[in-house]
Amino acid sequence: MLRLVRSGNETFCRTENQCYRQVAALLAGPREATALVETVDRLAAAFPEQVAGGGLDSVRDRLIARQHEMHAGAGLDAAIGGATAACEEGLIRIERLLLPDLPEHAADVVAEGARKTLRRARKALDRAGSRGEAEDFHDLRKAAKTHSIHLSLLGRLWPTPIKVRRKAVDELGEELGELHDVFVMRVLLEADGEPLGDAQDTRLLGKLLKRSEKSLKKSCLAGSAELFGDSPKRSTKKLARNARDDLAGAVLSEEVPVG
Repeated sequence: MLRLVRSGNETFCRTENQCYRQVAALLAGPREATALVETVDRLAAAFPEQVAGGGLDSVRDRLIARQHEMHAGAGLDAAIGGATAACEEGLIRIERLLLPDLPEHAADVVAEGARKTLRRARKALDRAGSRGEAEDFHDLRKAAKTHSIHLSLLGRLWPTPIKVRRKAVDELGEELGELHDVFVMRVLLEADGEPLGDAQDTRLLGKLLKRSEKSLKKSCLAGSAELFGDSPKRSTKKLARNARDDLAGAVLSEEVPVG
């Protein structure tokens, strides 16, 4: 939501965004530990013949132990408590957010916020297609998640059928999330630390990660091109018009005397 209205109050939105970044950082470790276990399970489901006979069992056992260590003690409860408190404080602060109230100005703010996210998605898509680096797909994932939230907030104001688009964006976000987890697992596998399992299992893990990465990249690029291939300016021009008309209608309704 902050990204959608940021141009209407840059200082407030920038400060709040930094607060929520810190909230996300509190939960990043436990979330990653769980996601890595889920990644192994997805690999086992996608390549049943290759993992027949427990081909990734030692890796999964190691990751489960790592997850339990991450979730043990008071650390996780403290992180969840800190994140919850920060979000509750944010809900109180949002009451102080001041935005333009004239319909034409408010509509421009909303359209600009949606347009910036679409531009970020388009730029990330271009980089992911040409370079294919993990950070490019990570940026694409963040833009897709933000766009999904914008669609839920804008509802009928979005110029194309929203249910179909939102479903496609959410499915893309899921795939980009799976690809992100594959990238994280590969970094962990190649790190100079404690092995993730016995040598045979980690070799198999590396091969399956490469196959999964190739497939997910292809699918994510295709889905992103469908959603973000059009001009952001063209997509949001009608949005601004719809928002302007909707807000102007609301103002008129308030001004018309009853009886």
